[in-house]
Amino acid sequence: MDFFKNFADIRAVQKLEQLARTPYNLAASTALSPERFAAYRVSSCGFDFLYGTQRVGKQVMQALQELADQARLVEQFKAMKSGAVMNRIIGHDSEERQVLHTACRDIFTDKPLAPEETAQAKEQLARLQKFLADVDSGTICNTKGEPFTTMVQVGIGGSDLGPRALYLALKRYCQAGRKACFIANVDPDDAAAVLAELDLSRTLINVVSKSGTTLETLTNKELVRSALTAAGLDPARHMIAVTGAGSPMDDPEKYLAAFHMYDYIGGRYSATSMVGGVTLAFALGYENFLELLRGANAVDKAGEQENIQENLPLLMALLGIWNRNFLGYNTVAILPYSQALLRFPAHLQQCDMESNGKQISRLGESVQWKTGPIVWGEPGTNGQHAFYQLLHQGSEIVPAEFIGFRQSQYQEDITINGTTSQQKLLANMLAQSLALALGRAHENPNKSFAGNRPSSLLLADRLTPYSMGALLALYENKIALQGFCWNINSFDQEGVQLGKVL
Repeated sequence: MDFFKNFADIRAVQKLEQLARTPYNLAASTALSPERFAAYRVSSCGFDFLYGTQRVGKQVMQALQELADQARLVEQFKAMKSGAVMNRIIGHDSEERQVLHTACRDIFTDKPLAPEETAQAKEQLARLQKFLADVDSGTICNTKGEPFTTMVQVGIGGSDLGPRALYLALKRYCQAGRKACFIANVDPDDAAAVLAELDLSRTLINVVSKSGTTLETLTNKELVRSALTAAGLDPARHMIAVTGAGSPMDDPEKYLAAFHMYDYIGGRYSATSMVGGVTLAFALGYENFLELLRGANAVDKAGEQENIQENLPLLMALLGIWNRNFLGYNTVAILPYSQALLRFPAHLQQCDMESNGKQISRLGESVQWKTGPIVWGEPGTNGQHAFYQLLHQGSEIVPAEFIGFRQSQYQEDITINGTTSQQKLLANMLAQSLALALGRAHENPNKSFAGNRPSSLLLADRLTPYSMGALLALYENKIALQGFCWNINSFDQEGVQLGKVL
């Protein structure tokens, strides 16, 4: 495709390299004015994005817009959503697949961009809705006529990290008497610890593997099957599958039901497909899962805007490229000020590093520019008492991406010393962002903070199924847009395959 253009050949790159010699100084006395915070703010899909604490000024923002236009990033995003073969390396053997995780949530219109794939998503959703209705009504139950209360998802990588992160984030919204658990590690202690806490007679086991041959998942599947048999239960009445059509797991004799995933959805982008949908809808309810899809779809639509001030995932992607390629920062910390997002940084770690940890361009050539950063993070305020020392005074500058919510999920709080816990949480987050930017001069060098360390802040009213779907899609689309800009294939993972073979 003619938009497979090397990063170093884009005209705006040279302009940005010049601007990076004198980046905006956040630590200057007048750097962080109220006017700047008002100007460097974008609102989209329920989130306010505050980036006045990034090292950018008007010239840099203009050049980043030029970079987006010259690399045709929105055009590539639209092509991806419409079914173009984006998973490819030109002139070399590669997966040659469409990339259509967005089709899973493009279900709220009569004119989806990828009609055939969205029709498949709707078909699977209808089958899931029917299955869950049968579980709710007792048509599907255990041999004693008792309802199923727990679903255990057995999978690894994209079949675990995203669904687990979303479940933990939205556990507050679980239906009464429902819960989910996850088994991923081939370490037998993982499965043993989970199974020991369950009443297996009232548990459904959801085995997730596209090929039906993933070694860790196969091993854990047989371990769980043995546990069911040892408990005097028929595995075929307790096990369901999410797999590719025609895979070894697509077998009605061994599974109570089988839902399908497709080659055009990569594992790390699959949480809004049946890979996440079955367990999330079982635990949270079908309507709450649809709300998650609605939030993701809203961000997918926003990703089609050409103006970076109206396209939040594109803006986030370009700021990340500015930090990575022009300011030379090697890592990025994802810092949610929400305990419910405990595993969200781990999911983004896979989504980003497995996608953009590449050194070959889509033209099959070695890249001469930096690609994906190292991604890591933990929830605040816990992290403040752990690794923030390095963020503030370490020799490595780490751009930070804060995520926060104005209200708590449970609305159970107390006022201590004049403020609620939620107010303290938000105050901590805002203070950390400002402290990283401003620093502090002190006559004692050990108490001195250089500041000038960039961060941004995503803020929504509350963590709900809709806002979680939007947050997920913001990062999925940010990652894909960065890959397009770097001209790498963000949708394969040959580095994972080598270890499997060995």
